[in-house]
Amino acid sequence: MNPEESEPFNPSMGATTELSLRVSIAALVRVIFEHPKDGRIMLALERRATVHEADTGRVVGVKSQPFGGALRIQDLRPLQNIIGIFHFDSEESHKEQDFRIFIRPADWEVVRKFCLEHLGQPNDPVLESDPTRELTEEFADTLGIRLERDQYICHAVGTIMEDQPSATENIHARGYPTARIYRIFEAHIVDPSLIFAMIKHSEGCSDQDLRERALEDSQNDGPGRANSVLTLPFREISAFYLTIPLEARNTPISFYNHRLDETVAAVLDNLTVSKYRRF
Repeated sequence: MNPEESEPFNPSMGATTELSLRVSIAALVRVIFEHPKDGRIMLALERRATVHEADTGRVVGVKSQPFGGALRIQDLRPLQNIIGIFHFDSEESHKEQDFRIFIRPADWEVVRKFCLEHLGQPNDPVLESDPTRELTEEFADTLGIRLERDQYICHAVGTIMEDQPSATENIHARGYPTARIYRIFEAHIVDPSLIFAMIKHSEGCSDQDLRERALEDSQNDGPGRANSVLTLPFREISAFYLTIPLEARNTPISFYNHRLDETVAAVLDNLTVSKYRRF
């Protein structure tokens, strides 16, 4: 690994650096299960509360999104060979080799082609191509449960691209234009005890409960975050999105008084979203 080509991005460089386009490659997982009472298909989302500092004091936002996260670059050399120098967007991304990097805008076309080629390959040696690691980490974080491979059935659904850059809300690179590629998976939970735990956490934790936990974490010198699970009827949420104007699907929405991240639309079947291209 060449340290110069993989050093973390320094935000103080600002617009003076030629590496001005942020690229994020991530897995999004449509986690579903059958409700034990009536057999309805349920969609499980990761529900997050985060404390933000505002002029009026601390504000806690709660938003639910699909499980998943950044995919890792397992071998840096092929990417370095085609574009040369790039920067990770933070010390954390650098340490984990998460595909959250800054590149030259002129290199986006070749990077996009590179990612699409490798994401479609099972057990790819260059890019992480399945969501097992992220699912395991997030189930441990939200449920306190060690997710085992025999508790769910997982398969790839497709790939979605957002190649019109938009500003990121990521705390490490807030505001920088970001192009995104999402590898979409479906994980069907089949273990009854895990299904019970997901329902219990969803029904037993309100958004307000989560806000209070995040505030408590902040007051104890933590990052001001708290996570749980939100389960929703899959057919109802899919039908609701179809009633929303096309452009409004690009932004967070409110459903049953819960704020849903715009990426929820990405994991729904047969839903047109103007900012996404499906492959």
